[in-house]
Amino acid sequence: MNRLWSRVGVRVTSVGLLVAGATGGIYLGQDREVQQQSSEASAVAQVAVDDSQLLKQRQTEHAAARAFQRQAEGNAAEKAATAAKAAAGKAHAAEQKVIADKKKAAEEAAAKKKAEEAAAKDSGSGSGSGSSGGYTGDIPASCAEYSGTRETGCAMMLDAGFGISQFPCLEKLWKKESGWNPKATNRSSGAYGIPQALPGSKMASAGSDWKTNAATQIKWGLGYIEGRYDTPCGAWGHSQDVGWY
Repeated sequence: MNRLWSRVGVRVTSVGLLVAGATGGIYLGQDREVQQQSSEASAVAQVAVDDSQLLKQRQTEHAAARAFQRQAEGNAAEKAATAAKAAAGKAHAAEQKVIADKKKAAEEAAAKKKAEEAAAKDSGSGSGSGSSGGYTGDIPASCAEYSGTRETGCAMMLDAGFGISQFPCLEKLWKKESGWNPKATNRSSGAYGIPQALPGSKMASAGSDWKTNAATQIKWGLGYIEGRYDTPCGAWGHSQDVGWY
């Protein structure tokens, strides 16, 4: 009897252990499945977090790149505007210079024309007889191509003993000095008359009418040239070398 109960007890215990093992295995399997699901869920959540952070990082980078591009474009536009303004300023300055140069040239041309007209007027009165006491001698055929005070100067130069070949030098010399104007005055130095005597009163040695008479001025001028340079061409050469005679 005791043996029978012992066997029954052993079997019951065995069955209990089997049931317990099976139950434990079920719970263990379920726990592992839960853990695996939890791990997978955590991994998915972490991936989502990483993706979100990566997206934010890329958005930040894109925003920074756009801001940098806008700044670069702004700087380029500012530089272009500055360069355009500078170019416009230079063009305006160049235009103003051209206008000023043209105006100056026009004024100089007008002044030169006025001086030539005045010289022609004075030459006409100084080359003949009258209150000015101009030259009254004959005009040689070799001087016929000239007029006014130049014609007088050519004739008087020949009378003074110079050859006609010297007159081109004399013509250029006194054209440079006074334009052959007997009233020409250098305001800075005080030189006066056709030969630009300095001072003009020196010409009083040739006549008291030195202020108005072209012939008196030419007479004095020819004497000055002969005494200092020998010939009109000698005086003209010196003038070319140093700017005065």
